[in-house]
Amino acid sequence: MLRIQQVKLPIDHNQEDLYIKAAESLKVKREEIKSLTIFRKSIDARKKDEILFIYALDVDLYNDIKISKRNANVTVVEPFTYEIEATGEELLNNRPVVVGSGPAGLFCALLLAEKGYRPIILERGKKVKERVKDIERFWKDGTLRERSNIQFGEGGAGTFSDGKLNTLIKDRSRRGKKVLEEFVDAGAPDEITYLNKPHIGTDLLRGVIVNIRKKIISLGGTFRFEEQLTDIKVKDGNVCRIVTESDIIETDVLVLAIGHSARDTFEMLSDKVELKAKPFAMGVRIEHPQKMISEAQYGSMAGHPNLGPADYKFVHKSKNGRSVYTFCMCPGGVVTASSSEEGYVVTNGMSFHDRDLENANAAIVVQINPEDFGGEENPLAGIEFQRRYEKKAFELGGSNYHAPVQLFRDFKEKRVSSSFGEVYPTYRPGATFANLWDCLPDYVCESLVEGIAAFGKWLENFDRDDAVLTGVETRTSSPLRIDRNDELQSNVKGIYPCGEGSGYAGGIMSAAIDGLKVAEQIIKTYKPMI
Repeated sequence: MLRIQQVKLPIDHNQEDLYIKAAESLKVKREEIKSLTIFRKSIDARKKDEILFIYALDVDLYNDIKISKRNANVTVVEPFTYEIEATGEELLNNRPVVVGSGPAGLFCALLLAEKGYRPIILERGKKVKERVKDIERFWKDGTLRERSNIQFGEGGAGTFSDGKLNTLIKDRSRRGKKVLEEFVDAGAPDEITYLNKPHIGTDLLRGVIVNIRKKIISLGGTFRFEEQLTDIKVKDGNVCRIVTESDIIETDVLVLAIGHSARDTFEMLSDKVELKAKPFAMGVRIEHPQKMISEAQYGSMAGHPNLGPADYKFVHKSKNGRSVYTFCMCPGGVVTASSSEEGYVVTNGMSFHDRDLENANAAIVVQINPEDFGGEENPLAGIEFQRRYEKKAFELGGSNYHAPVQLFRDFKEKRVSSSFGEVYPTYRPGATFANLWDCLPDYVCESLVEGIAAFGKWLENFDRDDAVLTGVETRTSSPLRIDRNDELQSNVKGIYPCGEGSGYAGGIMSAAIDGLKVAEQIIKTYKPMI
């Protein structure tokens, strides 16, 4: 197979144009191409009057040709298949248990099931269908179910997000290819395997997650929803059983894919495994008209159906030394009420696959370090730090899960807004004008003012007066890490911390990849039960 890089085409091109360009690059006739697939596709919008698609193409020819070494854009590549052999020698006495059905837990369980380990998956929340009803009710009237919400339930927090599938981690083992292909097999669009910034969208992702669950069950796995891990029993330094609210389960292998909001589970674990505080970030959600973002990024080509809505990603080092950056940008989406505990307000963002709603939103967050919250002495201190500001946001919003909001113009002046401009908040169940300086640390607010102004120099009108800020965004990542060794186990043998909640991932893709990585280690160590 030949891979051709840097194939540039105008945004109105068709499929035949790809073949013609490939033939030109290889100096062959069009009819000599046996097959062509897209390996990568991205947008080059540096010239607003000449926006291009940039492709990497994989091509098979009917006949071999000699590749010139001087043509750096053409290389020979071998097809890659993700395949893991079960080589473990230590016999399992019981079925492995995976706690959590987010991306890390699902993909860990999937690989274990494929190799005959018949995992048991525990999830405190509900299946997707029932979970959707609980979330919609919360957004409608503020009735919160602490075990069935944005944070807890089938698919984890990512099920109700933009469904982004890009990641910054290095993936030399190509686990990411396995993840994307499984998503496609479960109903996601083929384009996620080659787009530079792939996303599924919450509407499609909900069905995809259900299909992955069904596949795991067909391979011998068992799901136990609405069942929470409450205790772990250790004997001679090894995990031997776990306790739930309704059962005692014997197990030699326990995967903790618990998610970053499993605060009660972290507290239960604090005297059993080694925990360490880690940095995270907090701030607000910012909303602009999506049309403004697309016009700033694409100029007169904004709105072209082949481009879709534009996104952005910014980072700025503020004068106080802290990084302020955009996170989880949702084109054409909404800001979501994402509380998981009574009496706290938490925000997140979500888009459907078409990303066709009026507003764009993103988290703008500021670096928080363990020394800011006493994490060096107490690894659980970050949780209490988050709670403190989530509680203040709840009170400022009216103690009814309405979120505090403020226009950027007034945020700069520490003044409560009195009316909206052209941008209206999308957060449900409602929004209340307040001074966001009252529910965030001063150094966070100072960094936000500086950062948003800096971003306005890079994207026209980003710092517009009527941009809406909604507080608070605190669950950017886990505030702690469960230590694990080179064999991916905690200080207790058989316990495998995994994914974002345990401090080893940050998003759907990296969490799913970490789930595969943990499953590989289990397969390398243990034989499945007979």
